[in-house]
Amino acid sequence: MRKLLARYATAVVTRRASAAMVPLDFVRPRALISPVGIALLLLGGAAIGATVLEYRAMDAQRAGLELKLATATRHAQRDALSGPRAAHLTEEATRVAGELSTPWTALLAELEFASHDKEGDVALLSIEPDHEKHRVHISAESRNLRQALAYVERLRTTHSLRYPMLDSHEVKADDPQRPVRFVLTADWQEGS
Repeated sequence: MRKLLARYATAVVTRRASAAMVPLDFVRPRALISPVGIALLLLGGAAIGATVLEYRAMDAQRAGLELKLATATRHAQRDALSGPRAAHLTEEATRVAGELSTPWTALLAELEFASHDKEGDVALLSIEPDHEKHRVHISAESRNLRQALAYVERLRTTHSLRYPMLDSHEVKADDPQRPVRFVLTADWQEGS
C-alpha cells in the first residue's frame, strides 16, 4: 500500500508539472498612450482654446461698453452744469444750506429749559421753522392759561428767541383736566 501511495503522489506531482502555466501578472506595464486618451486630450485642448477666444471677445466688448459709459457720463455732467436744471440745483442747494443753518441745538435747549417751571410743565407738541422769515411756530399745551402766559414770558428772556407772542389758545373742554392748547411764534437770532 505504501508503494501505491507513492506512485499516486508521483503521478499527481508530474501531472501538475505538465499542466500549462497560468500567467498571473498583476503589475503588467500598460501602454502610456491609448487612442481614447489621445481623443480626450484633443477634445480638452479644443475646449480650452474656445474658452480663451470667448474670454477675449467678452473682454473687448466690456472695454467698448466702458468707453461708451465714460462718454455718456461726461456728456451728462456737462449737461447738468448748464441750463435751467443747474439753476434749479443751485436754488435747491441754497435752500438746504439755509435749513441746515438753523440753530437747532440752542433753540431746542432753550425751549426745553423754559418749559419746566415751579408751577408746572408745558408740553411742546410741535415746532415748525419758517426759514425765510427766521421764525418758529410752536404748539404747546399747559394745565391752564396762566402757565401758558408764563411760558411766553420765560421765552422772552432767552438768547436765541426774540419777540415771542401768543397767537392763539384753546381750552380743551372734552378733556376732564381742561388743558390749554396754545400756539406762539417767535423769531430766532442767527448769532446764537
